Amino acid sequence: METPENENFRDSIGTINAEGKRSWVFAKKPKGSFYKYRSYVSYFLILFLVAAPFIKVKENQFLLFNVFERKFTIFGFPFFPQDFHLVVISMIIGVVFITLFTVIFGRIFCGWICPQTIFLEMVFRKIEYWIEGDRGKQIRLEKQPWNAEKIKKKALKWFLFFVISFIIANVFLAYLIGSDALLGYITDGPLAHTSTMISLLIFTSVFYFVFAWFREQVCIIACPYGRLQGVLLDNKSVVVAYDNKRGEKETGRAKFKKNEDREVLGKGDCIDCKQCVHVCPTGIDIRNGTQLECVNCTACIDECDHMMENIGYPKGLIRYASIDNIEKKTKFAFTTRMKGYSAVLLILMGILTGMLFLRNDVEARILRLPGQLYQHKENGIISNVYSYKVVNKTVKEVSNVSYKLLSHEGKIETVTHQVFEVPAQGMAEGSLFIELHTSQLDGDKTKLRIGVFEGEKLIETTTTNFLGPRSFR
Repeated sequence: METPENENFRDSIGTINAEGKRSWVFAKKPKGSFYKYRSYVSYFLILFLVAAPFIKVKENQFLLFNVFERKFTIFGFPFFPQDFHLVVISMIIGVVFITLFTVIFGRIFCGWICPQTIFLEMVFRKIEYWIEGDRGKQIRLEKQPWNAEKIKKKALKWFLFFVISFIIANVFLAYLIGSDALLGYITDGPLAHTSTMISLLIFTSVFYFVFAWFREQVCIIACPYGRLQGVLLDNKSVVVAYDNKRGEKETGRAKFKKNEDREVLGKGDCIDCKQCVHVCPTGIDIRNGTQLECVNCTACIDECDHMMENIGYPKGLIRYASIDNIEKKTKFAFTTRMKGYSAVLLILMGILTGMLFLRNDVEARILRLPGQLYQHKENGIISNVYSYKVVNKTVKEVSNVSYKLLSHEGKIETVTHQVFEVPAQGMAEGSLFIELHTSQLDGDKTKLRIGVFEGEKLIETTTTNFLGPRSFR
């Protein structure tokens, strides 16, 4: 069956031409109120992204994702492998949060918060506009032969792109190894850390490739979020939408003619200027409806409002609206699905908050050595051997640490020292013996509660099992 002409856009993505080759997007420089507010949000997020690894909260890096040493710090709270469940809950909260926003506001995360969009639109494209000019000048420069002007502009642009990519790679490295380590590497020089420098150049090349060439293809091809929104959106979701009822009317869109009564002729308010297409960073025509390529950047809203203002028509032909709002004029309503996602989000946030407040700065674990049996000693004493680990999640050393039995009368002896230290954000481990009289045993397996003390201060409690003869019950 032949595809209708107005449905041809569904046969391929907007950045692929009829020959199946890459169609480069020369986006017009956006301007308008939405772009101004989006710029404020973007500059704040860029500042936050760059500053976060260098901000310290109680001597902890504000954000750290050191997968090499398995150390993580989120908003100043240190997380260790023992806290992995908290990291998982945090990630689930992030997914539910983005899902909720998608259900309500479509792909607004992509247009306003996603680092890919922010760096591409607010940093790299602005450099491009500054060096090569707006859309028309960029197209002309691309078509002209490689003369001195073109070489100079392209070389300057590519050089600045590489420098910024290198800076982004360094910031990314600060999140992975820590800002203090990064500053130490910079002070020592690249020759002292050649493997790190090679990794840094690899990351720089990746960022350069993404922002200099791959660009909007990340949003269209690589990012799964565009496909996800197709599952989550419905007719009640608020998205960047073209009001086809007003724009098309009876006879459809048509070019603007002065002193023409479009109302009488049945022409829509859309004057087919294609400015919304020229300004789109992913190269789509928003008038074709919601598409996976649309990142809700609002550039088409600003451009359309500007054109409507110029010809004296009301703004809002392209606006934030739901399909139901355009088709049925219904107002936004908080649906049952939205309430469900909100309830799940609040519950998860409550659980995470409770776990964070209940989380101890020092965590201890005592486990019986596998394959080791209990031992009989003189005067009815039974002995078990254990391994212990004490994790210090603070930035200060915990000294004068010792174990004491809280639930039973008995004795704990560590193999090396009765009192030991746990380094800052580190771990102490070793072996110990627990001795109990047979009169203290509840059976062949007795549950013990053990206190971890810093001097005389109880800082943590843990439990373990003590094995004994079956005859003592």
